[in-house]
Amino acid sequence: MKSIFKTAVAALALTSVAAVANATELRLSHQWSTKDIRHQVAQIVADEVAAANVDLDIKIFGSKSLFKPREQYKPLSRGQLDMTVLPLSYAGGQQPAYNLTLMPGLVKNHDHAARLSNSPFMEALEAKMAEDDVMVLVHGYLAGGFAGKDKCITNPSDIEGLQTRAAGKSFEQMLAGAGASIASMASSEIYNAMQTGVLQAANTSSSSFVSYRIYEQVSCYTPAGDVALWFMYQPLLMNKRTFDGLNEAQQNALLAAAAKAEAYYLEEAKKQDAASAKVFADAGVEIAEMTGEDFEAWRTLAMETSYAKFVEEVSDGQALLDMALAVE
Repeated sequence: MKSIFKTAVAALALTSVAAVANATELRLSHQWSTKDIRHQVAQIVADEVAAANVDLDIKIFGSKSLFKPREQYKPLSRGQLDMTVLPLSYAGGQQPAYNLTLMPGLVKNHDHAARLSNSPFMEALEAKMAEDDVMVLVHGYLAGGFAGKDKCITNPSDIEGLQTRAAGKSFEQMLAGAGASIASMASSEIYNAMQTGVLQAANTSSSSFVSYRIYEQVSCYTPAGDVALWFMYQPLLMNKRTFDGLNEAQQNALLAAAAKAEAYYLEEAKKQDAASAKVFADAGVEIAEMTGEDFEAWRTLAMETSYAKFVEEVSDGQALLDMALAVE
């Protein structure tokens, strides 16, 4: 009898081990704090998938704890990482077309950004991602502005001679065209660079300005308002082979979770700009406003620098730029 009991217990233990072994764990990497909107988007996907009870768990590694910010796309494309929330222009070295997702003045507002995400322009970019075994789960753009350590930045003339951090190649080209000296770094590194005097100015998303407490290091902030020069595509990406390897229930759970997260992303992104301005104002930082004339001055400069360089360097650059500009 004892022998039968032991056999039954052993069989039950093996069944339990097999059940655990059959549960799939996905690793999701990003560079932000748990308070950041991009972490919250990832958390929604993880929570919704867990609630679906399809033997699929998503483990989030935030605050650049798994990979450095700019080094996430390559391991994602190789299947060494399952998911990431990433500014796509960080991977512009692998796919130059991605630099178009951070082009000054190309996106007018958040609703326009959402239309871009559901346009032939985005389909063309997703085709390039597929070449790298990468797919989009959650689309999302964030707006941003400028911060100055000692002065306000609203017009191209304000940036001349300043050591400046710009997010992405296209912004760097435009700001260099305005006479700025460029220091390339992830948004997570702005605070220390400001603190140590390496930077005098920076531009990044409204969310990053707040989550990295840049208000502690600057005297003036120019948030995205009615006029927003800075929009950056920051999707939640997944390795396509990993997705294809999941069962149908797991795939459906992921897609349903992604749809919920995407709706949240758009609505919260709209709130980030005004919220960031309040945080900076409450911290005693001067709030500056970019006028329509300032915007046009920046965009004229961008056309002469960023747009022209993109078309020159990317074989299908003009076609992609035209597709983006065609989205009303």
